[in-house]
Amino acid sequence: MKSLSDLQRIRDEAKKRVSMREGNQEYRIVVGMATCGIAAGARPVLTTLVEEAAKNNYPVTVTQTGCIGMCTLEPIVEVFGPQGDKTTYVLVDSKKAVEILEEHIGKGKVKSEYTVGASGVAL
Repeated sequence: MKSLSDLQRIRDEAKKRVSMREGNQEYRIVVGMATCGIAAGARPVLTTLVEEAAKNNYPVTVTQTGCIGMCTLEPIVEVFGPQGDKTTYVLVDSKKAVEILEEHIGKGKVKSEYTVGASGVAL
């Protein structure tokens, strides 16, 4: 940090990250962060979602939750849309997380090949 403008830039970036966790956005993304999710790689997925959403100014709140109940399909990411619809993405990695943001949040198109319905697991 060399100047006041550097400090202001750092502050603005931090405020963006905090606002994504407080709500009041068009979309809400929830990442399963119970022991099963963390063991399957949910932490890097959560980090990717937060960083990419902030970088691209997506209208989304990113939060975490406990067990979603489908441990064999972790990491699980649920996207809640503006009309209250919910899409459950399974076996998500950082690459898929970026694609979900770009397509679902950015363009409003569900990445159906990553959803629980496409997983082939009977629920």
